[in-house]
Amino acid sequence: MESSGTIHSTQEVPLPPKACSFRLRNDPRWSLAQRVVAGSHFVRSLLLSKFLLFVVAETLEGRESEITEHQIGVQVFGRPPGYRTVEDNIVRNYARQLRKRLTEHFDGEGNTELLHIEIPLGGYVPVFIPISEASTAQESHGVPISISIDTQPVPIRPRQSDTVAAPRLNWKRWLLGASLLAAYSAVLICLAWFAATLVRAPHRHPEPIHPLWATLFDGPASTYIVPADAGFNLLEDLSRRRLPLADYIKGGYLELPLAGVDPHSADDLRSQQFTSFVDFQIVASLAQLPEYNPQRASLRFPRDLRLDDLKNANAILIGSVGSNPWAAIAESSANFRIVYGQGMQGATIINARPQPGEASSYASHWNEPAHETFALIAFLPNLGGNGHLLLLQGLDVAGTQAAAETLFRQSAIALVLRRATRPDGSLRYFEVLLRSTSIDSNATGTQVIASRVY
Repeated sequence: MESSGTIHSTQEVPLPPKACSFRLRNDPRWSLAQRVVAGSHFVRSLLLSKFLLFVVAETLEGRESEITEHQIGVQVFGRPPGYRTVEDNIVRNYARQLRKRLTEHFDGEGNTELLHIEIPLGGYVPVFIPISEASTAQESHGVPISISIDTQPVPIRPRQSDTVAAPRLNWKRWLLGASLLAAYSAVLICLAWFAATLVRAPHRHPEPIHPLWATLFDGPASTYIVPADAGFNLLEDLSRRRLPLADYIKGGYLELPLAGVDPHSADDLRSQQFTSFVDFQIVASLAQLPEYNPQRASLRFPRDLRLDDLKNANAILIGSVGSNPWAAIAESSANFRIVYGQGMQGATIINARPQPGEASSYASHWNEPAHETFALIAFLPNLGGNGHLLLLQGLDVAGTQAAAETLFRQSAIALVLRRATRPDGSLRYFEVLLRSTSIDSNATGTQVIASRVY
């Protein structure tokens, strides 16, 4: 992979409404928290910054009793008031990251501060420790060990999250790959922020594909944009186990065995939100569409999505079932679907009902530098039958790229869209099978080789 510039946000970190107070401005502890989130350990993580500022503000306002896991989930992470913390551990995961980041900040660029902020284990109420006490505590008890990081840089090479592991994956080689992924992956919130800036920037809009985008963005329903979970795909590859959607929803990836991987790296893979530059490009292109409505479109990481979200809303799912398990919800109504081999060794597109001239399956020699690959575009009903799903899937990284590039070129998919468009302008559901050539994980020469219109 090649390196790329890291996204930095210099804008003020927004707080949940409850935590906003003008009385905080003259409190040195609030000023300290503001300096912390402006530092390099926090500036690229909007959610960690919001987490810290929320608990600090609540403490300074005398509302320590309201700093609970449930309240943080609602106020910081946008969970519904009725959500259950026993089923959703996002606050606990981010709390581990927050404690680690605070330690790193005050050990580094914040080491001249007269106060240090700590969040003791067992709760979420911050404490403010004078530097002399912090130093004494560190000498007496040692530096706390944290096992979770939250990196947000963006790769410029497409991800391998739609590919599978080599037959004998050496753990040292994996560690190098994981380090590169951590160095070049985009955390979800940075991707969302940067995509939003692209909407305001004077870029040339992608050519619209009517009425597809109008159906997804102009209607009354919300639309979730769901990029791939690249870390989950690595967990599957390392454990040589395919994890079904039901187990993914339950957090089964936390239990996948990772032989030869140190606990720190294993915890990072299990807790962090890694996606890729290919997914970033797709989200950015969607955000530039004239039909895109930021009031109704939401970026949602796969681990935060719920079945109820797909019963009354639209969704754009990026990646195959190996990197975005939610793609499996369309399998029962689709003719084309992607299946993985035993031990995650290779993937194949199955053609359930071949028509004349079509094969019953399509496979890619993904481990060769230049090879033929295949991809799918599917427009299908959501779980409730009152909304729509748009799926972009590839047998490998180049396949996913090919699906996205085809979708944003009206001429490449015009024939299928004409067949799918009803006289009243509404769309029938459809599927498109693509063939492309992958050269160094980049797609070229993409063609439509089969389609279905329902």
